Amino acid sequence: MANTQYICTEGDRWDNISQKAYGSPILAHVIIAANPKVFIEERLTAGTVLDIPIIAETETKTDLQLFPPWKRPE
Repeated sequence: MANTQYICTEGDRWDNISQKAYGSPILAHVIIAANPKVFIEERLTAGTVLDIPIIAETETKTDLQLFPPWKRPE
């Protein structure tokens, strides 16, 4: 799977990075899985470099369909 890199800034969280990368905070698990050496903390350390997997839009929609309508981001 192809990746791009993201350099964390102060205040970054897994969910808001997922929002920036995929347009959805619920795909944070994809980024976490791609970065096993990064500790899972509430806020990431500024300067941390993350691998962001490039996923097809259809994969994103499939993941979104796993959630009930009231939990899906718009």
